[in-house]
Amino acid sequence: MNILEFLQPPFMQRALLAALLVGVSAPAVGVYLVQRRQAIMGDGIGHVALTGVALGFLLNTSPVWMAVLVAVLGAIGMELIRSYGKTRGDIALAMLFYGGMAGGVMIINLAPGGSTANLNTYLFGAITLVSQEDLVVISCLSVFVLLTMLGLRRQFFAISQDEEFAMVSGLPVRVLNLLLAVTAAVTVTVAMRVVGLLLVSALMVIPVAAAQQATRGFAATLGLAMVFAAFSTVSGTVFSYYGDVPPGASIVLIAIALFALVTVAAAPLARRAARGGGGGRASKEEGDTWHNGRSEATAGSRRQA
Repeated sequence: MNILEFLQPPFMQRALLAALLVGVSAPAVGVYLVQRRQAIMGDGIGHVALTGVALGFLLNTSPVWMAVLVAVLGAIGMELIRSYGKTRGDIALAMLFYGGMAGGVMIINLAPGGSTANLNTYLFGAITLVSQEDLVVISCLSVFVLLTMLGLRRQFFAISQDEEFAMVSGLPVRVLNLLLAVTAAVTVTVAMRVVGLLLVSALMVIPVAAAQQATRGFAATLGLAMVFAAFSTVSGTVFSYYGDVPPGASIVLIAIALFALVTVAAAPLARRAARGGGGGRASKEEGDTWHNGRSEATAGSRRQA
């Protein structure tokens, strides 16, 4: 048997390319959400995106682009509620969860010939059904996410560490918060064809959590998280091809297994560093990294001014 047999079918070529794009772009946003303690924000946006998918069926238009539009509006609404409203952030997130899911189920049943069965491929992912048109959409949105997250990484790093410090430094904190919310919404809709709306948050968070176990600096964490996520998406897709199992579930379970392996491997090194006085040096290194990120972001904003 040819071990590269999975590369021959055209649908697998599209699936692997989509998996790689999502694997690289998801942790690029997730690293900031984890730092801001908004790890489950992707779940809330995913539930809102479900309403967009249902609207696509109802209006006989593209479910993916409609999901992008509705998810962006929902993410902006949640950020505005968090920033200006009296409602706590967790309550706003809960409203996204339940309202988005209820809206999606209601609207899909109003669509001609629609039923909740139409939502399954978006809820749980169907990467092997990615068409050439889907791949173009995923590629364009992934490029947008990567350019935004990497191009403004210093500014996003600064607001993720300390919003008040970033605001005093002259950064447009409110604009950056909205842009981060919009980019997270785009990432969710990019990943929904790969792992599904119900599992998309795992791909944004678990690789970042695994990378944090093995690295100290922010740049190293981001790079390693991308590697972990890309490995999980590609290997999960290949495993689902040979094992005839759902690709979304395979990807997430591989990511969790990778997190467990990294945690187990990193624990003895952490204990050894603590016994040898490495804890203080690590803390200083991490503090220097945060300080440098803040300083660079501040300097960038002053140059722009």
